[in-house]
Amino acid sequence: MRTATTLIWILALLPAGLALITLWDTQWQSPTAVLAALGRLAGVGGLGFLLVAAALSSRVPGFDRAFGGLTKLWQTHHRLAALSFLLLLLHPVLLAFAGAGQLGGNPATAAVTVLFPSWDYWEVWAGWGALLTMMVFLAPSFSFFGQPNYQRWKFLHRLAGLAILLALAHAFPLARALPHPWDYVIWITLTVLAVAAVAYRWLFSRAYLSGIVSGAGGRFPYRVIRKEKITPDVVEISFAPEKEPLRYQAGQFVYLTPYDKALKSGHGEEHPYTISSSPEEPEMRIAIKDLGDASRAIQSIDIGSHVRVEGPYGAFFRSDYDEDSELWIAGGIGITPFLGRARFMRETMGEVDVCLIYCVQDASRALFAQELADIARDLTGFSLHQHYFREQGPLTLEFLQGHCPKIAARAAYVCGPPPLIALSRKLLGKAGVPKNRIRTEEFNLL
Repeated sequence: MRTATTLIWILALLPAGLALITLWDTQWQSPTAVLAALGRLAGVGGLGFLLVAAALSSRVPGFDRAFGGLTKLWQTHHRLAALSFLLLLLHPVLLAFAGAGQLGGNPATAAVTVLFPSWDYWEVWAGWGALLTMMVFLAPSFSFFGQPNYQRWKFLHRLAGLAILLALAHAFPLARALPHPWDYVIWITLTVLAVAAVAYRWLFSRAYLSGIVSGAGGRFPYRVIRKEKITPDVVEISFAPEKEPLRYQAGQFVYLTPYDKALKSGHGEEHPYTISSSPEEPEMRIAIKDLGDASRAIQSIDIGSHVRVEGPYGAFFRSDYDEDSELWIAGGIGITPFLGRARFMRETMGEVDVCLIYCVQDASRALFAQELADIARDLTGFSLHQHYFREQGPLTLEFLQGHCPKIAARAAYVCGPPPLIALSRKLLGKAGVPKNRIRTEEFNLL
């Protein structure tokens, strides 16, 4: 995970690094020259970050595993996009200050002339168009504006392609910070990566549904064959493939798009859900909790209706399953990836060494409690321990050590609400579990 993330950052920093080398000996003779050089570096760095962030947006199934899962890949994408936005905001400001010192006369007038030249300088106006477009689709991603509406956020992100085109139209004619022909080599390479990501997202991954590319992966047509009400706000839906089935590993998740027109909300909208079935099952099962309009509506989906499944994504559990012993800590609907893994283990393994700590408010909130108890009874080495917040308070180190022997020697997996994940990390650290043996699953994909 660290290697993949490091390589991405090196690629994103490459344009600015080459620009810094080029400008180092020629652009630092005066304060205005320094401002001009910093302005160019900000522009080059911002565009480099933007193109690499776009290249990471393709959501190719399997690619995210190198980064520790799609959530962690998205975190890198978000950081690159945020830095790009900030650098591109600095870009015209620094150039305006530089112009105010270089052009003479009234500094304010000179700065305005640099920022807003005549319409003949279309390259400059293309840059303004790129920056304003970025403001529209990136601003809602910052926490300052509050939690964004998921579907509106997705729709606005379609403007990213326009922002990139305008930014390139601005950069190519004006690029003077990178040595020629490396300027064209770098920008064309990064542009090709970004375009390839968009092409995959909007063309190739859709080809499977129309039968153009058989087995292209990514998007698979399924139909609803069964629903089981687990609690008043949780339902487990079973799906059968209409073509070849999706291949996945226990603990992974998919984007599910329902096409039942009778749904009150969510028709044609994709949302991420964890697969709760074992990869050995002929059907795919997904447990869905009422957490919003779409997840509430889909619980009433009609049997026989069609859905689209895209994935699989995630890298929660080790792919080779070679850990000697494991500790699982689940909270609420965070039991879902563990349920799929437990079902898989019961079908394929005779003996394991797994300790599951299931944290819920009270016994009535323990999803699939009876099935998990049955698995603990039937599968040698699988133990289930429930922790009730209402009766016992927050999870403690004493509880973990009292119910799970040899914690420090185990691989630890945690899935649940953010407070439980943070607390578990702290407790596991005190118990001696190395950081590289603690894996968490956090569904924060915005």
